[in-house]
Amino acid sequence: MNDAVPHALLRPRVAFPFLLVALIWGSTWWVITGQIDEVPASWSVTWRFVLAMPAMFLLALITGKDLKIGRSGHLLAVFLGLSQFCLNFNFVYRAESHLTSGIVAVMFGMLMVPNAVLGRLILGQQVTSRFLLGSAVAIAGIALLLVHEARLAPLGGNIPLGIALTVGGILSASIANVVQANPTGRSLPLISLLAWSMFYGVIADFTLAWITAGPPVLPADWHYWAGIAWLALAGSVVTFPLYYTIVRQIGPGRAAYNGLFVVVIAMLISTIIEGYQWSLLAICGAVLALAGMVLALRAKHA
Repeated sequence: MNDAVPHALLRPRVAFPFLLVALIWGSTWWVITGQIDEVPASWSVTWRFVLAMPAMFLLALITGKDLKIGRSGHLLAVFLGLSQFCLNFNFVYRAESHLTSGIVAVMFGMLMVPNAVLGRLILGQQVTSRFLLGSAVAIAGIALLLVHEARLAPLGGNIPLGIALTVGGILSASIANVVQANPTGRSLPLISLLAWSMFYGVIADFTLAWITAGPPVLPADWHYWAGIAWLALAGSVVTFPLYYTIVRQIGPGRAAYNGLFVVVIAMLISTIIEGYQWSLLAICGAVLALAGMVLALRAKHA
């Protein structure tokens, strides 16, 4: 498998999962807002992966994947469980208590930067000037979107804390994105690795939730559990195998541009469901972000 093939995103086996992941994750930002109103964030994260984890093990069994991943595999799974399925999601859910979901989603569009840097440091993948230029253009677009979001929905809560939590989520996700593509991760069945990672993540989530929020909170509202089911099954079991495969196929830097599609889709969903108000600033930001993505994705390495 060659991570350096130019225009790899144009191939159907990459483009289809790339778009499917963006469509699903674009919806999850809106769903998450209904998970933190009456239930502590840590328990909502826990219930998400309590449901996703056995489903991922079942998927591994159905697809004939070997669940024996060895000592090195389990060590990697522990690391991914802590970084991706515990810290990342706990940071994100808490951030949405202080910032609008739109702003958190837009900030996550900058994931391509730490992904590319860590991909260079950990995996030795080259970062070209074209990729850097495209990223700069995309970040300029993200900045315009952030300004628009701030004007549309004035920030409340502890803004610096919300920004810090979002950055923590971005870094946690980026580290997991890159590390799972190391030689140990590539030698293992991805679905099996993810199943064990979620297993260890659930242990960490449950422990963190009990320490920070007290005994388990189990709401009776079926809407809450419908949201949990969507986030667990579609937003986790379906998407993570697809996204991590994309990372391995086209590199962590370019794969992170999925986040820009997620932002645009999240905005379109918000337009339909929540009456999101587009402005010239938002349109320019979206165009710049997507133009930067196209420029960066055309880079030979990223």
